[in-house]
Amino acid sequence: MSVRAKVIGVASVCIAALLPIGGHAEGIDTEHLFAFMIGSDVGNAGEREFQSQTTGRFSKSGGRYRAVSQELELEFVPAKNFRIEVGGAFAAHDIAGVSGLDDRRQLAWQGASVDFRYRFWDRETSPFGLTFAVETHADRIDETSAALVRKYGTDLTVAFDRELVPNFVVAALNLFYQPEWTRFASSDMSEREATVGAAVAVMAQLRPGFFLGGEARYLRRYEGIGLDELAGQALFIGPTAYLKLSEKSRLTASWSVQAWGRSAESGGTLDLTNFERHQARLIYGINF
Repeated sequence: MSVRAKVIGVASVCIAALLPIGGHAEGIDTEHLFAFMIGSDVGNAGEREFQSQTTGRFSKSGGRYRAVSQELELEFVPAKNFRIEVGGAFAAHDIAGVSGLDDRRQLAWQGASVDFRYRFWDRETSPFGLTFAVETHADRIDETSAALVRKYGTDLTVAFDRELVPNFVVAALNLFYQPEWTRFASSDMSEREATVGAAVAVMAQLRPGFFLGGEARYLRRYEGIGLDELAGQALFIGPTAYLKLSEKSRLTASWSVQAWGRSAESGGTLDLTNFERHQARLIYGINF
């Protein structure tokens, strides 16, 4: 069986798991429930939010590798089922003795992004929620090497979710394709690459406003935006927690570890060339 057939088969099973067994369940807002994934909810028309998202990526093959990005974002819901988000990011890197990367220790303005989401199916009227998201970003700092670049990328995501137990347990599935174009300022070299994958999550509301669960993501990195040559693959698994701080503020935290991976350049059970060993994310948001 081909890789494409396997991916389609896994996606079909995951979508089937979201289909209703009995009556419809409602009550949980999934817009900001996850850390490395997105939910199908997009907020109510007229809502405005400020969000701070901190992402840390740690440990590669040999040496010391620490990369932290800080994104500041504004979210608007100008119409029903449609959300816009604009933001900018700073990036801090501490790299020493990592194979294939120059030693760097710097803090710099990274770039800007704009995100559009449209919800096609609402869980209140459909078997599950369905949202399509397009995020475009332009960067001047490479997120992996910290080199000065001109980078343009687009993240395409299809998000499904459904409450498995009314107002208690919710499950989600994301399918995504992320092509990127990069030109390095120091050598004037350019490269094209893409990441595709699937992610699943299950969250349970242990008490009103507090959710605990986990996310699992399977990522495949390719040379070329047309998925020309497989560079590596990895499976990330980790816990996620969501806390509603007040009627207008919230906090989401997640830690994800590479449980399995394989690089095209080397063997082993991890891919520390294309991905990191650990990834963490902290998101704070407030309505205004």
